[in-house]
Amino acid sequence: MTAPLTLAQMATQVLTTADGKAKTDLSRSHAATWFAARQQDPCPIEIGTAQPPLHPARPEHPELLSPRDVPKRKPGSEAGRIAMLHAVAHIELNAVDLHWDIIARFSHVPLPVGFFDDWVKAADEESKHFRLICDCLESLGSHYGALPAHRGMWKAAEDTVDDLMGRLAVVPMVLEARGLDVTPGMIKIFKQAKLTQAVEALEVIYSEEVSHVAYGSKWFYFLCGRENLDPKEVFHQLVRKYFRGALKPPFNEEKRADAGIPPDFYWPLADTVKPMQGL
Repeated sequence: MTAPLTLAQMATQVLTTADGKAKTDLSRSHAATWFAARQQDPCPIEIGTAQPPLHPARPEHPELLSPRDVPKRKPGSEAGRIAMLHAVAHIELNAVDLHWDIIARFSHVPLPVGFFDDWVKAADEESKHFRLICDCLESLGSHYGALPAHRGMWKAAEDTVDDLMGRLAVVPMVLEARGLDVTPGMIKIFKQAKLTQAVEALEVIYSEEVSHVAYGSKWFYFLCGRENLDPKEVFHQLVRKYFRGALKPPFNEEKRADAGIPPDFYWPLADTVKPMQGL
């Protein structure tokens, strides 16, 4: 009888699948398999270890550009709303890979199984989000891949390839937390345009992203506590080391607090983030 795939092997399978819909189908299937196995005692699926690719497989389209080269479109127009949804779909697909990558990349680190449960759940939800936004694009006569997208999102994963605390600080606690800041404004734009399907999809994303940011802060605090480190001080050091640019207000302080990130974590870094040497 063939041994089941380990969780790290499942994660690597997702990372090496290029097509967005195939990737998210596989992501959701592996998540369901994992959680079904977790109901058994003992769990028949091991965490295992794997050698994930440095970059996830990507479809031929969209064309990936430097963030500064991605065309800007006015959000009040139909073309602008399509571009906004396309950007959200791109973010969600990257998030699927980021969550499976943290599982595969750091599967060798001694961690409670709850760490892996959280990121499998987040990857499953991001897969759902991607498909919801794809449906919205198709209802407007477009599709994911129809427009260029930026290639900057994976930079944080590259920079933190061997630093779990850095990954948690920059990906969920900075990049995903930014989504909590900007999504209410996007929802307002689509409400004004009476695009109910997009509003409902973005509201699902908004409600579930709080948990994803919270997973980041929870495990960041856990690792700091295990090493007897001050979480706020370490967060500031790691953001200065790995994040390129400034943290930009306005901040959604209520939702950030719900996710375990108090204002004294991010306000001292607002518009003042400079790379630190020798850290």
